[in-house]
Amino acid sequence: MPRQATKADPQKQLMIKVKACQRLIKEAAYYEKETKENEEQLQKMKDEQKDPYDIKKFEEVLGESQMMIPESIGRRDKALDDLRDFVSVLEKDEAENNDLMTCEWMVEAKKLAPSEKKTADEGEDVTITAVDGLAEGEAF
Repeated sequence: MPRQATKADPQKQLMIKVKACQRLIKEAAYYEKETKENEEQLQKMKDEQKDPYDIKKFEEVLGESQMMIPESIGRRDKALDDLRDFVSVLEKDEAENNDLMTCEWMVEAKKLAPSEKKTADEGEDVTITAVDGLAEGEAF
């Protein structure tokens, strides 16, 4: 006997998305912190002239940590974009639902993923370098 399709509770969906974003933000920050600490530990090992095998193995550990940073940042950014899109849909579809619009999860969602995404033109100095006239292999 098939289940009847029921409309998912938007507040519950919002809570799940907010908690996922919070977890992914912490995860990305953790990997960045871990990499920095491992770099310092590796430098300390080199300065103290520890066993070359230990240094080599620790370099591998550091490399694995460094590989996780872009992956975790990508997952974090994707989740934040998904949350931002979900909030904008809720603002259109559920605008009259005052309980949803003022709940703690909506407030947290708007803090985590503001509706106006910051672009490179806002607040960051970006220089565009024209590379059209460069020959193959020529440095700019």
